[in-house]
Amino acid sequence: MNEYYELLGLTESATDEEILARYNELREKYNEDRWLDGEAGNEAARMLTKLDVAYREIMDSRKEQNKNTDGQSTFEEVADLLKQDKLSEAQSALDSFNERTAEWHYLQAVVFYKKNWTNDSKKQLEIAMQMEPENQKYRAAYGKLNAKNDFQRQEAYNQQQQNPYNSGMPDDQMGGNACSNCISCCYTYLCVDCLFSLCCGCR
Repeated sequence: MNEYYELLGLTESATDEEILARYNELREKYNEDRWLDGEAGNEAARMLTKLDVAYREIMDSRKEQNKNTDGQSTFEEVADLLKQDKLSEAQSALDSFNERTAEWHYLQAVVFYKKNWTNDSKKQLEIAMQMEPENQKYRAAYGKLNAKNDFQRQEAYNQQQQNPYNSGMPDDQMGGNACSNCISCCYTYLCVDCLFSLCCGCR
């Protein structure tokens, strides 16, 4: 395994973010070099293959290291704590991780979401998606969170447009539209809550 780290010019103490950044940096370099004439281009093509193998092996190895001796993933333990709304315990468990994988950032996003820190939650989801672009769970959570944020912005805009003297239609005065907005708001929040509650386990 050490040779894979050496290929990236890193040590085993490097974080997942550092590994990803270095991998992308070298991949960009060799992608350009592979168009060179002669052996230089061939060597760059070989290095691209080696880089892909090294990155995959390192990340797979790290996922295996995140297993407890009883076989239960530590990520699953964090997910269980989150389902019980034990946010402090979940955060402590996440803080104890040496390596921060895509799943780590996803679970951190759940913690932030449950604290109503939506911007921080969004940033963590973006990191998770960057690390694992094909993960549908992360993409679905990100889409739902954006939908919630869009709804909040629209509601704020609508409130700004309302007459400050409440001279609306009878339905407005009787709370008809307010009730309708409340139902829409609750539905939007429920979608996001359900997504984070049901999908915060490991894959």
